[in-house]
Amino acid sequence: MRIVQRSVLPGFNITMGFSLTYLCLVVLIPLSGLFVVASGISFHEAKEIMSNILVKKAFFLTLRTSFFAACVNAFFGLIVAWTLVRVRFPGRRVLDAMIDLPFALPTAVSGIALARLYSDSGWIGSRLPFAVRNTELGVTLALVFIGLPFVVRTLQPAIEELDKEMEEAAASLGASRWQTFWRVIFPTLLPAHISGFTMAFARALGEYGTVIFIGGVIPGKTQTISSMIFEKTEENNLEAAAIVALATLLVSFALLLVINGAQVWANKRAMGE
Repeated sequence: MRIVQRSVLPGFNITMGFSLTYLCLVVLIPLSGLFVVASGISFHEAKEIMSNILVKKAFFLTLRTSFFAACVNAFFGLIVAWTLVRVRFPGRRVLDAMIDLPFALPTAVSGIALARLYSDSGWIGSRLPFAVRNTELGVTLALVFIGLPFVVRTLQPAIEELDKEMEEAAASLGASRWQTFWRVIFPTLLPAHISGFTMAFARALGEYGTVIFIGGVIPGKTQTISSMIFEKTEENNLEAAAIVALATLLVSFALLLVINGAQVWANKRAMGE
C-alpha cells in the first residue's frame, strides 16, 4: 500500500494563485496604470516633456548621486560588515542593531535629523568649511544613509560562511594579508557585494522623503526625479508625471539588468575558481 505524505504547506495551486494575485495587485496593475496614463500622450509631447532642461537635470542628478552613494556604501559597507562579523568588541550588538535604523525610521524623521545636523547652524554643519544642506552633497549624504543597510546585511551572511581554512592555507603559502584578501576573500564575496550595491543603488533611485529635507527641492540644482514626479502630480499634470515616471522605470530596469549581468558573471567566476 502506497503512503502519500502530505505537506504541511498549501498545495501548488493555492500558493501559485495567491502569488499571482498578490503580484498583480501590488506590481502589475499599478505599473499597467502607469502605461495607460502615459499612452494618452503623443510621442512628440513625450519627447518635449523629457527634453525639458529641468527634467534632464533631475535625471542626471538622481543617477549621479545614486551611483556615487551606492559606491560609498559598497566600500564602507564591506568594512562595517567585516567588523561586525570578525571582530568582537563591547557594544557590537548595539552597533549591529543600529545598522537597521534606516529601515525602521520614517524617511521624514531621518531627513529632518540629517538636515538639523548638517545645516549651517547644526552640530556638524557649523563645523564644516562647506555647505551640506540644499546641495548635491546633501542629496548624496541622504542616499548613503538609507542605502548602507542593504550592503551590510547582504555581506554579513557571506562573510560568516567564509572558510577560514582557505585564509590559513593562503597565509601558510606565504601570501600577505593584502594578497589573501584580494585573491581569496574578495572573489568569494564579490557576488554578495554586487547584490548589496544593486539594492542600495535601486533604493536610492526612488528615495524622496529623506532627500527633500536635507537636499531641498531646488529646480535644476537639488531636485531629484522623485520630487519632480511629485511636483507634476501636485500640478495635476498626471500625463507628464506618468511620462517621467515611465522613463525612470525604464532607465532603472536597464541599469539593474546590467548590474545583474555583472553579478551572474561574478557568480560564474567564483564557481570556476
